[in-house]
Amino acid sequence: MQLTTKGRYAVTAMLDLASNDTGKPITLDIISQRQNISLSYLEQLFAKLRRAELVKSVRGPGGGYLLDAAAKDINLTQIIEAVDENIDLRRCKGLASCHNGRQCISHQLWCEVSEQIRTFLNGKTLQMVIDDHNLNKGL
Repeated sequence: MQLTTKGRYAVTAMLDLASNDTGKPITLDIISQRQNISLSYLEQLFAKLRRAELVKSVRGPGGGYLLDAAAKDINLTQIIEAVDENIDLRRCKGLASCHNGRQCISHQLWCEVSEQIRTFLNGKTLQMVIDDHNLNKGL
């Protein structure tokens, strides 16, 4: 698994949205400026995050985006998978056909590593990352 900018930016933008939650919608332009992420890229990511029901959009004056659940209820796996990132390290995507149609010698290893990554990301919520950041930013 190589987490591309798509996954990194989606997590970063969701953290920005969660850490600046005042109950009022936040525009993508503001997130773009604060996080130095292209506005057009954020628009693509937020369309996927909205379809995954992780954010909701508010139209009109004063519109923007809000989390669709509490930050403590959104884990990093949900965000990464919503933007079509793959957490699976296996080249065969679990089909066990990576070595001339057969299971490769390292198949089980990559299964275990993929599961550890998934477990870690499932166990981390937006709120946990924000709390960790706030705790450690004074160091």
